[in-house]
Amino acid sequence: MHRFVYRRAESVEAAIEAASSGQARSALPPAQAPGQFIAGGTNMTDYMALDVMRPDILVDINRLPAARYGHIEAGAQGLRFGALVRMAQAEDHPVVKSQYPVIHDTLKLAASRQIRNMASLGGNVLQRTRCEYFRETSWACNKRQPGAGCSALGGYNRQHAVLGTSPDCIATYAGDFAQALIALDATVETAGPSGARTINFADLQRQPGDTPNIETVLQPGELILFINVPAGPWTARSRYLKIRDRDSYQFALTAAAVALDMDGEVVREARIALGGVATVPWRAHEAETVLRGRTLDEASAMQAADAAFANARTQQHNTFKVPLGKQTIVRALLETKAMRA
Repeated sequence: MHRFVYRRAESVEAAIEAASSGQARSALPPAQAPGQFIAGGTNMTDYMALDVMRPDILVDINRLPAARYGHIEAGAQGLRFGALVRMAQAEDHPVVKSQYPVIHDTLKLAASRQIRNMASLGGNVLQRTRCEYFRETSWACNKRQPGAGCSALGGYNRQHAVLGTSPDCIATYAGDFAQALIALDATVETAGPSGARTINFADLQRQPGDTPNIETVLQPGELILFINVPAGPWTARSRYLKIRDRDSYQFALTAAAVALDMDGEVVREARIALGGVATVPWRAHEAETVLRGRTLDEASAMQAADAAFANARTQQHNTFKVPLGKQTIVRALLETKAMRA
């Protein structure tokens, strides 16, 4: 593991200053910047041990005021999560369970309870890919070292993405919680060296293109403080379906976060996000358009699924993700329709 300085911050300003100090490599993207934040540490310490991430300064933000940044506000306007809220804390919240079941599902189906007790929501949405070629430094990886090449393209790519890929990267975004956030039009509030801003969650993650090493729109030293989820007529009738090789502690092969506003059998509004199949949290707008104003049945759900994967680009070992992903969407839609609003 690379040698680093460990600092604890008791205010947002102190955290940003600590993470921004010594920015000799400030031209690097945030994930490779010398100053990094840590809360639960379930992703950061993993990649530090693998020598994939090599921060010079690690800034522990767990001493930020818990009453503000470790708190959940639930009201008529929606949910407001402090970035230090733990996954298990949000999973157990009664309003999340009853009015935002898709959020509850994405948290409950992620990792083990022990990890969910540690992992923060702010850190969770920034977790990095589990691509084997990214995690093993002996392999070429454009995300880890720009211009090195993508070993996954010619390697074993069963777990890799079929949506949002590029000739430079096919790594899958591994998270679950993010699918609920993008489906529900969440926003994040941040603070950094350049000040505060609000970012649509749909704009937070960047598709790889020809710069897969730049994963988000955050700047070095910029810290997520809050995650806001607006209320809507679709939030209560929502769920997350996760298909994986085994039922416990496994990343998705395919997944679908679905939220519906129904008028009887007719779809007023559908929100669909896909997991396990894309390079970033993926909103299936084409599928939503197919369903809007139509009766939801197996036939219309299948048409929506076809639209969602119309632009899929498969590799040697992950072709199965397209038919499996379509069936995941159909099942998620029909099971969500059957829920009580």
